[in-house]
Amino acid sequence: MAKISSTPLTQWHRSQNARMADFAGYDMPIQYSGIVSEHIATRSAAGLFDISHMGRLRFEGPRADQLLDHVLTRRVLDMKNGQVRYSLICNEEGGVLDDVLVSCLESPSGRGEYFLLVVNASNREKIVRWLQPHLADFPDVTMTDVTDQTAMIAIQGPKAMEICKPLFQSSIENLGYYKSRVTQQMGKPTIISRTGYTGEDGLELIVKAEDAMRVWENILLSGRNLGVVPVGLGARDTLRLEAGMPLYGHELDETVNPYQAELGFAVSLKERSFIGSETLINQQATPSKLKRVGLLIEGMRAARQGATVLDAQSNVIGTITSGSHSPTLNRPIAMAYIDSSKSAVGSTVVIDVRGAKVQAEICSYPFYTRKST
Repeated sequence: MAKISSTPLTQWHRSQNARMADFAGYDMPIQYSGIVSEHIATRSAAGLFDISHMGRLRFEGPRADQLLDHVLTRRVLDMKNGQVRYSLICNEEGGVLDDVLVSCLESPSGRGEYFLLVVNASNREKIVRWLQPHLADFPDVTMTDVTDQTAMIAIQGPKAMEICKPLFQSSIENLGYYKSRVTQQMGKPTIISRTGYTGEDGLELIVKAEDAMRVWENILLSGRNLGVVPVGLGARDTLRLEAGMPLYGHELDETVNPYQAELGFAVSLKERSFIGSETLINQQATPSKLKRVGLLIEGMRAARQGATVLDAQSNVIGTITSGSHSPTLNRPIAMAYIDSSKSAVGSTVVIDVRGAKVQAEICSYPFYTRKST
């Protein structure tokens, strides 16, 4: 039986009577007060998430940018200090091995840059193994898995920036979206990025493992009168679903290409050659047979992953990849891959929800868009 790992905050979660479960080999909080209440708190004020299970890989060396440009679908060579990009890692057949965030950061000495790759928890070991032979072609580049030496914390919601404003050595007000910075939080070295997985504004922080508890408690203290609450993986999933964000193992896997997943924006093909690029050029030019769509479902029964999508003649046209009750919309929503010829927005389909035939309308996603500030 595989050993279950703890994050630097696991004991805190247990002290708060969080409901815990094994997720990607980590003992993680699923919920504290409840999925719906935590979801609503994030949408209305701020949610604090332990995401230390996500993999963190550091790349250093004079050709680190060239290595990453060779293995990522998004261009890296033109990245400047402080930039963050969402990208994919694809195999030679164009299948998605993982979706990642890559950041270009200044080294603590201020004498150079390094790159940080955040990968999905369930794919960390796979991606490390996959990268090894490519690293051999770049002997002047070092990859270090810093996951266990660090913690990763997210604060998301309309009051997230207000809560964090007094906590950092450098001002965060001028930190743009998909930008990152190395700073300090109450004397603790911290990498901050204005990114997230909820559809809300906010920050993701990377700190030393031994500093995680202090940083976590400082954020809770700063937000005590602004409605911040700890949030588990249950609400994290409903939040990302409302935001129309794919989850590896649901919307993404090695049988899916970026264009089926509606992630063409994360592929930079012009004047580049990278792993899978030749296949991706052909896939971009060829209409996909399947397309990722959003579904607004009638009634109150949620459709779960694997449920069948049918047309009006009861022909199978697709499969649900993620589904849940939406606390914001107060109705079931889902994402699915369906036959592209049947994917027009506004069309009606039927979903087999545990033996019951339920109607749904194909819609655009995200299901939820935050109000501009």
